[in-house]
Amino acid sequence: MLCLGLSCLLLHVFVVFAGELTFELPDNDKQCFYQELEKDVKFEIDFQVITGGNYDVDCFVTDPQNNVLYNEKKKQYDSFSHTTAMKGVYMVCFSNEFSTFTHKTVYLDFRFGDEDPLVQGMSRATALTQVESSCVAIHESLKVVADSQTRYRLREAHDRLKAEHLLERVTYWSIGETVLLFVIGLGQVMMLKSFFAEKKGSVAATT
Repeated sequence: MLCLGLSCLLLHVFVVFAGELTFELPDNDKQCFYQELEKDVKFEIDFQVITGGNYDVDCFVTDPQNNVLYNEKKKQYDSFSHTTAMKGVYMVCFSNEFSTFTHKTVYLDFRFGDEDPLVQGMSRATALTQVESSCVAIHESLKVVADSQTRYRLREAHDRLKAEHLLERVTYWSIGETVLLFVIGLGQVMMLKSFFAEKKGSVAATT
């Protein structure tokens, strides 16, 4: 219930502000997100499966008339950009219906429209002062840094979870080997004791 409530809260933030979102996708389930866009607006989608199964998911995007703009099966990560041809609600769906017992954790980054200028009245058509040009350059560099940090965080989370899963498997395998060795050793001791018991019985019979 906590994860579901968190997903709903993040969904609300995503719909209103458009940004980054991490959500749980249960097995045999599908989740869709909706965003109303104006005509001639460019939007971009980046997604990556962080945890679960083979780290893959189905994804498709449709326009207000249910025309499929993007449709990929069992993708671990991908990017998609499109310029809207009409005003309306666009839908982005992620499906885990092909999985019967593994749920996924999916990261989604949805961006649309143009950024507001750093300074009021600043536009591409106007000449920029040296200070404004420096601010724009620093802003663009910080955007690159932020995107790199996001990728590194996703990679770190993905690798950490894989390492934890591998550690769990190694631990269970070691426990199984320890139990097996104990059973084999106990069986050998019992077998040796039975040999000596048979010899003692045969010696007593001969005497």
